[in-house]
Amino acid sequence: MFKRILIANRGEIACRIIKTARRMGIETVAVYSDADKDALHVEMADSAIAIGPPPAAESYLVIDKIVAACKQAKAEAVHPGYGFLSEREAFAEALKNAGIVFIGPNAKAIAAMGDKIESKKAAAAAKVSTVPGHMGIIADEKEAVKIADDIGYPIMIKASAGGGGKGMRIAYSKSEVAEGFARAKSEAKSSFGDDRVFIEKFITDPRHIEIQVLGDKHGNVIYLGERECSIQRRNQKVIEEAPSPLLDETTRKKMGEQAVALAKAVGYDSAGTVEFVAGQDKSFYFLEMNTRLQVEHPVTELVTGIDLVEQMIRVAAGEKLSIRQSDVKLNGWAVESRIYAEDPYRNFLPSTGRLTVYRPPAERVEDGVTVRNDTGVYEGGEISLFYDPMIAKLVTHAPTRQQAIDAQADALDAFAIDGIRHNIPFLAALMAHPRWRAGKLSTGFIAEEFKEGFKGIPPQGEAGDILAAVAAAIDHVQGERKRRISGQINGRGWSREKDRVVTLGNSVRRLAVEREQDAISIQFEGKKVRALSQWKAGDLVWSGTVGDHAIAVQVRPVPNGFDLAYRGVQTRAYVYTEREAAYAALMPERKLADTGKQVRCPMPGLVVSLAVKEGQDVKAGEAVAVVEAMKMENVLRAEIDGTVKKIYAKKGDSLAVDAVILEFV
Repeated sequence: MFKRILIANRGEIACRIIKTARRMGIETVAVYSDADKDALHVEMADSAIAIGPPPAAESYLVIDKIVAACKQAKAEAVHPGYGFLSEREAFAEALKNAGIVFIGPNAKAIAAMGDKIESKKAAAAAKVSTVPGHMGIIADEKEAVKIADDIGYPIMIKASAGGGGKGMRIAYSKSEVAEGFARAKSEAKSSFGDDRVFIEKFITDPRHIEIQVLGDKHGNVIYLGERECSIQRRNQKVIEEAPSPLLDETTRKKMGEQAVALAKAVGYDSAGTVEFVAGQDKSFYFLEMNTRLQVEHPVTELVTGIDLVEQMIRVAAGEKLSIRQSDVKLNGWAVESRIYAEDPYRNFLPSTGRLTVYRPPAERVEDGVTVRNDTGVYEGGEISLFYDPMIAKLVTHAPTRQQAIDAQADALDAFAIDGIRHNIPFLAALMAHPRWRAGKLSTGFIAEEFKEGFKGIPPQGEAGDILAAVAAAIDHVQGERKRRISGQINGRGWSREKDRVVTLGNSVRRLAVEREQDAISIQFEGKKVRALSQWKAGDLVWSGTVGDHAIAVQVRPVPNGFDLAYRGVQTRAYVYTEREAAYAALMPERKLADTGKQVRCPMPGLVVSLAVKEGQDVKAGEAVAVVEAMKMENVLRAEIDGTVKKIYAKKGDSLAVDAVILEFV
């Protein structure tokens, strides 16, 4: 076994690898860019080596720097994590030439699966299901219909030189094939000057399901079940789970055996993932193979009890797999949420800055429920604009899918983050979504269910009642605390009015509130509940019970009230007496200043370029600037016609959210 390994990565995956290496008694060496000198993975590793400036292209992606760091640290092996150099054939070769072991598959397997066309050829040769289609030239409508009949409906007719949806038609019947073929050829000719089209099977409401494989250097390969990763936004996975609610044992076995066949065909010898696109009818077709550890590997670890990082290290050291296929049993259900530094209320724009608060729920194994949090950050640390916006991966495991989802919802509610915007409200809303809970998933889920983007959930129904009860309980506890302040002048006896008016956003609830021993009694219209908690002023999370519900609610003080968050509902709460409520209703609302003549930065970022000058006339919709954050460039456009009066930023400036970039006359 290795004595010392280097981790050619950063963030949560570097920390994750260090944990397993430490348990195995292996020393770890971290590498870091200038932006990461105070990062958690640097703190956790036994030693660390600086490798260059913040941009990944000048540090984490420079093969020579990683190899030099290995030699400096006398590391025997390198774990690449995911991303960066993890699927670079050249990196594996460079390490081999330097006499350093790559903790991953051999370079030939990486190359074979790295080319998408070649990988599909390899998959077809290994008898892996590929999307049925006819790639040859189609002579006429009659041949098109015959091909479509052979493939099975629905089918997609695509322009060979196509793109942007031009020359593309979906057909559900023979008559639609004939018409679609003519239209697709005509569009292809006019758009691309090339009327060739091909036909392939169209997968309706596709799902993204992947099989985890594990091979060694002695020809043994097994599969460790599947993960469903259909909840995606802009092709980026958001929530993953294992197993899939779609598959049965028969389909799982078929997919697993095909994944193993492909892995054996290319001599695969590490942890890897074979990705499939699946139909709602359980049909499935090869998509690609990722020759590395996946981001979502924890859900597989929790349902199988197998540490994938440990297995990768053991395999790289030449050990045979100690697990046979018959040893692999799927136990319970696991759900993972990716917590990103992004603003769900602003179309998920990246958010950077300092984590003034970072307090995840406690990791635990209790009453059949596991809560795990893989992270690479800490309270007081910085979310940099140079790297991926992931803050953490929150994973829950329980005996059933519904229990795992409920545990995930509870854990998200208890996760306190301040200083930057984050997607926890969106994730919490997803956990409560009826379609998600029913397992009726597809890769179009988020686009279909949140057509207008995420606007939050109003404080209605049961969630609204719970928030009103928590608001009333907090107000009561704070009132009691004020009465205990020392040095108050003695006067008439004090008694508290029971009647309260709670406003949550635009909704109003009238309650009766009083102390009942260790709990707060809250009388709604027609029902009574007890709120029990150890919450005290300054706590960021109200944990306790409201009636029969064990809950966690985020609490942040604001003047005369507090902001609450629970199950994807974010609202501002005020608790009044009846008289205070009457006066509050008369208070004028403060209106925001008109900023229509300004272009503001929608997120913290770096000014890449400015497309206008002072005095220039600009039309609405015209690009005025490009701002970059976390590998994402955003083109900012004018919302009105006007003349540029003043430009406040220049190329290379780092801007805060809502910073004014320019102003129109």
